[in-house]
Amino acid sequence: MTSTFEIQLTPAEANHPGTGRFTFTKTWAGGMVGTSSGEMLSAGDPGAGNAGYVAIEVFDGSVDGRVGTVVFTQLGTMTDGEASLDYRIAPGSGTGDLAGLTGALVLEIDSDGTHRVRLTP
Repeated sequence: MTSTFEIQLTPAEANHPGTGRFTFTKTWAGGMVGTSSGEMLSAGDPGAGNAGYVAIEVFDGSVDGRVGTVVFTQLGTMTDGEASLDYRIAPGSGTGDLAGLTGALVLEIDSDGTHRVRLTP
């Protein structure tokens, strides 16, 4: 199942030196329809190709027609410009028809900036 999303990222006040903090909202379309919001903490020097971030995101909508909420977790790193992302459904976080939903999300960003996500079991 493939979905796309548009994201709005807003800087927030960081609580620790050398870190960044952001809030974000997403609008989802495709196999996943709805909205999500969350917080991201980052550190490092992304301009130099070395950084990391963690995020937690609450999705409210439908996944293949099943309605409810679910929480996603993200752990992203970049070393020497090489990116890695672990993007998953938090176990036990689903409500409604999404209770018990598990899996990972695979993110691809097209050359035009479109964010495409595949949900895998």
